[in-house]
Amino acid sequence: MATDTKREECEAALRQESENARKEYELALTLLEQQRNSEALELLDRCIDAKRRDPEILYARAVTHISLGGYRKAACDLLKTIAMDRTLLHAWKQLGFVQFMLGKEDAALKTLKKALEIDPLYAPIYCVMGDIYIDRAQFSEAKEAFEKALELEPDQGEPHSKLAMYYVARGDMKGLKREYEILKTIDASLAEQIGTLFFDVP
Repeated sequence: MATDTKREECEAALRQESENARKEYELALTLLEQQRNSEALELLDRCIDAKRRDPEILYARAVTHISLGGYRKAACDLLKTIAMDRTLLHAWKQLGFVQFMLGKEDAALKTLKKALEIDPLYAPIYCVMGDIYIDRAQFSEAKEAFEKALELEPDQGEPHSKLAMYYVARGDMKGLKREYEILKTIDASLAEQIGTLFFDVP
């Protein structure tokens, strides 16, 4: 597998130069892809000790904390990341998601709206906002957010899957079926998940 080859290359480089923070970072990303999150976290901690003001490394550690359920630690890293580089919209998105998972919905929406002030065309932000609105039973706002994401990224699976879940929340099986059929043509993996859950697809 490509990730195995990449991991082996990074490991070989580190054997030659054990203090190479960039190679440690690349190896950590490869371990994340392989869901070896605890090992990735250990490497990223070392990287940050060497390069404390690198927003990419901080962001990667935040994502690792999220994978391990460490939302508060992730929030700290994401706040530092944004303080270093306010243009990293994926960091804003993840911070909003983390705040949502910690039950801080108002703070999450505030974070996500700040991100949209930077770039109102960043579709993933609308997907997270829609999830929050569904949780708050603000269904018209949720639909508006998902439809905006869909308008911006009509060929991506995530907006369609989010809209599908909106239809589930509203009990609209026709809408769910419509999004499911679209997903089968653009993201087979997401379509399979929905099919297994709602349409008895083996």
